[in-house]
Amino acid sequence: MGLEKVYEYVGMNRDAFLEQLFVLLRQPSISAQNFGVAECKDLLVDIIKGIGMSVEVIQTKGHPVIYAEQISSPEKNTVLFYGHYDVQPPDPLEEWISPPFEPAIRDGKIFARGVGDNKGQLMAQVLAVKSFLDVHGELPVNVRFVFEGEEETGSPNIASFVAAHKEKLKTDLVYTSDGPLDASGTPMVLLGVRGILYVELTAYGAKWDNHSGNKGGIVPNPAWTLVDLLGTMRDKDGSVLIEGFYDDVQEPDEQILALIKALPFDKEGIRETVGYDAFDMDSETYYRKLTLDPTFNIAGFTSGYGGEGPKTIIPHKATLKADFRLVVNQDPNDIYEKFLAHVKKHAPEVEVKNLGSMQPSRTSPDLDVVKVVAEAVRDAYGTEPIIQPSLGGSLPDYVWTKILRVPSIIVPYANADENNHSPNENLEIDKFLNGIRCTCSVLAALGEKE
Repeated sequence: MGLEKVYEYVGMNRDAFLEQLFVLLRQPSISAQNFGVAECKDLLVDIIKGIGMSVEVIQTKGHPVIYAEQISSPEKNTVLFYGHYDVQPPDPLEEWISPPFEPAIRDGKIFARGVGDNKGQLMAQVLAVKSFLDVHGELPVNVRFVFEGEEETGSPNIASFVAAHKEKLKTDLVYTSDGPLDASGTPMVLLGVRGILYVELTAYGAKWDNHSGNKGGIVPNPAWTLVDLLGTMRDKDGSVLIEGFYDDVQEPDEQILALIKALPFDKEGIRETVGYDAFDMDSETYYRKLTLDPTFNIAGFTSGYGGEGPKTIIPHKATLKADFRLVVNQDPNDIYEKFLAHVKKHAPEVEVKNLGSMQPSRTSPDLDVVKVVAEAVRDAYGTEPIIQPSLGGSLPDYVWTKILRVPSIIVPYANADENNHSPNENLEIDKFLNGIRCTCSVLAALGEKE
């Protein structure tokens, strides 16, 4: 099944493909607020049925999973494409140049909430299958889709879904397109993700806010309670002081170190992409910190008065949200227990909530399928892809590698400055079309794999 005619078809249907993407983008699907998710699910089901695949909507305890398949022959290899149709809230709305759910094109980019994360990349997979079917009438491999509606709230039900449907989901490879390309624009093949643990701490003082002068020195300040607690959790060099935090961190072997040493590095480009002019790391330190080392991050701290001008109060409540990014062999449940023990030791009056977690995941670079996918990506883009041991962020990749027990590879299609989770999220039109072509190349290559 030649790719040349498929690529021609993609080019000829550029505008039609964009409009199909816009249908999804116009529909809000904010899982955190349960806003528009069901309607978006219905739209995506119709799109997938329209390309000729059989589709099921499978209920979970939360938002449903869309499962679709096109099984040509039991003799063929099978690939399962994973993606998510839910999106982040668009706030703050005032920072958007155009409305978040009214897709707009500026300077060769599509601007809309969810265009990069993950509707544009998900649709690249769907439209690649459509292109192959329309041109050749069949696919070179068996294809399954698993598109969930809860990834932006931590995928709380995807693990139970996979565990309950192992036979239905049988595959040789799971292929995900999510996240941004390298800042250089070079295509990437990612072999895993960091895990995550998200927690919330709440400290209380008096029953209400008090005057910081009239009651100063006699009423406790819960903000200081949390600040003092944080000081016991991290040293000035950034090392986490929670007992046992690093116990299961796996030291990278020479093969993994060789992969990160070969990755491209553009210090100025990184400064521009992250908006931090003082960034100053060497290449190996940067990639180790981004992919191989765990982190402890304060995501939000709320207490007292934050409006214009002064207000002299002792707040009655302080809340902290924090996330840990975890690496291979770290278990978020184990880290949570160690975190609880630390809080109990240093500030037992502080309330702790576990807001969600995902395990880390890794696929071996030695597998033949990794080489096949890397070659297909190279052929699609005309350049050697970056092979990176892990994504810095988190996806529920572990459900494939640890529950389904199959290789899982992530190939991002979005531009490095996609602004996912931020105002003015965007996806370059060329990156969207290249994503369709890349998926086609991967389908063809897997069809030839013995």
